[in-house]
This record gives sequence, C-alpha cells and structure tokens, in this order.
Amino acid sequence: MLLTLLVLGLVVAVLAASVGARELARRARASRKRARSAHRSPIAYDPGRERRAEQRARQLLRSCVNDEEWGMYRDLGFIRVEGRRLPQDRRADAADVPPYAYLVYPHKPIVAYVPESGRLLSEYCVEFPDLTDDGTGSRLPASDDVLAKWMALTSDESRVIGQANMHLVGRQVDPARVRRDVWRLSEWERRRGHAVEARGR
Repeated sequence: MLLTLLVLGLVVAVLAASVGARELARRARASRKRARSAHRSPIAYDPGRERRAEQRARQLLRSCVNDEEWGMYRDLGFIRVEGRRLPQDRRADAADVPPYAYLVYPHKPIVAYVPESGRLLSEYCVEFPDLTDDGTGSRLPASDDVLAKWMALTSDESRVIGQANMHLVGRQVDPARVRRDVWRLSEWERRRGHAVEARGR
C-alpha cells in the first residue's frame, strides 16, 4: 500500500513537472517574442510627416491640372471635372441628356451634378489606396487623392463610373453641403470672370 502511494505520488510529481516545464517553455517563448518585437525599431511618429507629404502632393497636383482647376482646389477645396457623354448616353435621345459634371473632393465620393440647374445626380465611391503604406495605416494625402480621381475621370471616365459603387447623393456626402459648394463654385467663377475681364481692359 505504501509502495502504491509512493508510485502514485511519483507519477503525480512527474506529470506536474512536465506540465510546469511546458508552461515555463511557453512563457519563455512569449518573453523572447516580446523582446524581439521591442528591439525592432518601430516607425516613430513624425508630426510633420503628413504635412510634408501634403505639400509635395499639392505641388504635384498643381503641375498636372490647369490654372482654373488649381484655383478651384486652392480656393474651394475641390475640383470640378466636366463629364463626357458616357457610352450609355449614345442613344437617340442623347441630346436630351443635359451636360453634367463631377465635384471631386479629397477622401469623399465623387459627386455628379448638372451645372445648369444644380441638380444633384449621384455619388460614386472610389478609393485609391496608398501603395507605399508603411504599416502605419496612413492614407493618401488629400491632394494625391484628388489627383488620382481627377486622372481617372479625365482619362477613362466610363471605367471609373462603371466600377464605382453608385448611390444617391446623401449616402456619404451631405446634399446641403454639395448644394452650397455648387453655389460657392458659381460665385467663384463669377468673380474670376470679372477679374479676367478687368485684366483684359
């Protein structure tokens, strides 16, 4: 009986030692993993990084768009892109389709509207990821986002619109804000037209 108890105690001690050894090994591995990740040099937060990136993006945008578009973006914070008649508009009644345009905002959907009446048509959700993302979760600078949308619309409007998620205005963009921006744009163009006329005299 005593021998059985001794054997049983020995088995329990061996099992406990085995479980304890496994637990110690697991903790040692976790500790080494934490130490390795601590020695990796994480990308230090640079408060000026985004500002410098936006400055470079604005310079690039300025070099790509015309003076009127640059003035819009500089003064109003968005660019208008004239719509071309998309393939589905090539019908017998295509003449009835009013000229339309897009307002291109940074990090917001593209909004289609009719400049003549100010009627809002739809919003198109498109996204251009930052392919140089270093793991900090950053997105394109605002001006780069506008430039990417501008380039896509001016080079292949039908593809952009065909692949975008289309919604009625109001899904992500406040219609009141867009109407206000359409009004601001018309006022901006009116003032700009007066300035051009004054310079021409």
